[in-house]
Amino acid sequence: MALRHFLGLTLLCHGVIAGLLGPATTERRQAVAERSVPRKLHGRFLHITDIHPDEFYKVHSSTDEDSACHRGIGPAGPYGAETSDCDTPFSLVNATFDWIAANLKDEIDFVVWTGDSARHDRDEELPRSQDQVLGTNTWIADKFAALFARPDGYGMTVPVVPTFGNNDILPHNIMLPGPNRWLQQYTHIWRHFIPEEQRHSFEFGGWFYVEVIPNKLAVFSLNTLYFFDRNAGVDGCAAPSEPGYKQLEWLRVQLQFIRERGMKAILIGHVPPARTESKRLWDETCWQKYSLWMHQFRDVVVAGLYGHMNIDHFLIGDSNDINLAALSGSAAESGIRDAMEDELTLQSASDYLLELRNDWAKLTPPPTFSEELDGIDRDGRRGGGKKRKHRWGERYHLSLISPSVVPNYFPTLRVMEYNITGLENVPLWKDTPKTTATDVFDDNRNSQKHIDLRHVSSETESGTRSDAETTKKHHNKKKQKKPHNDPNLIIPEPPSKSSPPGPAYSPQPLTLTGYTQYYANLTRINNLNLTASAGAETNSGSSFLDNLMPDWLLRWRNGKHAGKKPVAKLPQPREFTFEVEYNTFEDKIYKLGDLTVNSFVELAVRMGKPSASKQRSETGVVVDEDGDNDYGEEDSDQEGDSDEGAETEQKKRKKGKKGKKDKKRKQNRTWLHFLNHAFVGTLEKKELKKLLD
Repeated sequence: MALRHFLGLTLLCHGVIAGLLGPATTERRQAVAERSVPRKLHGRFLHITDIHPDEFYKVHSSTDEDSACHRGIGPAGPYGAETSDCDTPFSLVNATFDWIAANLKDEIDFVVWTGDSARHDRDEELPRSQDQVLGTNTWIADKFAALFARPDGYGMTVPVVPTFGNNDILPHNIMLPGPNRWLQQYTHIWRHFIPEEQRHSFEFGGWFYVEVIPNKLAVFSLNTLYFFDRNAGVDGCAAPSEPGYKQLEWLRVQLQFIRERGMKAILIGHVPPARTESKRLWDETCWQKYSLWMHQFRDVVVAGLYGHMNIDHFLIGDSNDINLAALSGSAAESGIRDAMEDELTLQSASDYLLELRNDWAKLTPPPTFSEELDGIDRDGRRGGGKKRKHRWGERYHLSLISPSVVPNYFPTLRVMEYNITGLENVPLWKDTPKTTATDVFDDNRNSQKHIDLRHVSSETESGTRSDAETTKKHHNKKKQKKPHNDPNLIIPEPPSKSSPPGPAYSPQPLTLTGYTQYYANLTRINNLNLTASAGAETNSGSSFLDNLMPDWLLRWRNGKHAGKKPVAKLPQPREFTFEVEYNTFEDKIYKLGDLTVNSFVELAVRMGKPSASKQRSETGVVVDEDGDNDYGEEDSDQEGDSDEGAETEQKKRKKGKKGKKDKKRKQNRTWLHFLNHAFVGTLEKKELKKLLD
């Protein structure tokens, strides 16, 4: 008995000593055990954009243009100067990653990070250097790698997909055709994120894709700097020698591969394909070809996700605007569009959004309830009852633009949700050997196609067919149709006529179902105790909109606390947190059942046309769409006036009562709601109305 107790005590001691001397071994075993139990998909992913970290930011510095939150005394808060053009303090970056670690890390399947992780080059006394631009980008990349590192230290638990911002290079906006030193540097900085088999493609042009759900969903990282109208180092997407042309050829071939494998794709980039009546962000030839690709691959592409513009909004591309002659640059664009300003002021952002609204007013509305029952679409064609509702929207494609972390308004994060029905137990990215993730479809052939893009001019001119076309040779002997005036243009195959609408148009697995938008209310968190500066020309009782100068004079925003100074010597911030600004699942004004193109076109139509207090519901019942106006009962007489009001005017005229042209009427409630979110809730109701005036 004594011997038994002695042996038991000895074994116990050995276990204690092993635990003391070998914690790393214990953790390694736990990590291995964890990896053996596959984690199910959550149906959520994070979109983060425009972080703009500034190593020179100084708390309690001035927010005016000459100081840029780098010097002087003023209202720069501990976590940033909201509504100003100052960049992001490191404290806000660290707090943001801490919040993600505590609240999102274990609840998302992947991350899309859409660029601009360096400060702006706005301070003449502190010009940017290459080391600074690469340094902050390396810092952010390392924070992502550490945040999602495996417990055993080998690799990451979820994929992070980055893309270039126009401020991630020097000088900003200008990226020359690759290979170049910037692409070489970022190949190393993003080594945790770019799949090994895609690195040659990235080094060549800065584009790549990641199968975030192996064999199901790929995220394509586009180098939109080669589409950007302000990039003077390239010239559009028409000539085969241009990197924009080569990137779109790469995208065409890869999307065809994705289609043949039965997969879907999300496209991400920094600069969005914004294009209104007077302004544009992309070269027209790039916009035209991209729009054609989106229409032809509408069965594959789920959505496009972008950043850059800081304001929360969306774009709807119309395939009816595609001009094949403009694809080659051989036809003049209808209407003159100037390059959009690199950074939008508040007023220019409002003008841009108003132009979007004018475009939305021209969209073809969805079929009415009776037309759906009759199977007739808006063009008078029969389409088989309610199935016609999904087909109606296939004329359009969608780009979602997330607001930024940099507090030009309030710091923002967006968590997207998607349908995982039937995908709950699929193999996950972290459990799939990275060397075989793309082997399913002949990786050697895939890699060779990347290399061939270096000589795409000679290949295309000689009429060589792509691999995707070659595989279809036995199934379809008809040659691809090419415009006679552009021998370099290969139009992608459209979806099969028998294929159902893709996840961008009809609810199904991988359809985006909604998102939750989080913001950090820096006005409350910074907890500034400010007083007006002596001799300051700022009326402390007025809003920052009251001092707006004409857009052509104003290129810097001092922020809502401009002209004030802190009372306390030391900052006393409240606890930092992100809170829900809104989510599309519960928003009673947006009424988005999902994030399909159809849902957004319906929303755009509601905002684009004059406000109708009575709208037709999905069941065909007439309902009150506007209800009480949360932004005030009246507004100026402009394009947003209600139809009901117009009818009242006509009735008054018939009765002999002359209607006043400047009569106040209710604004479109949905439009005002959209504007409030566009500026991340930083504008008061009276400021929104003043902006509209």
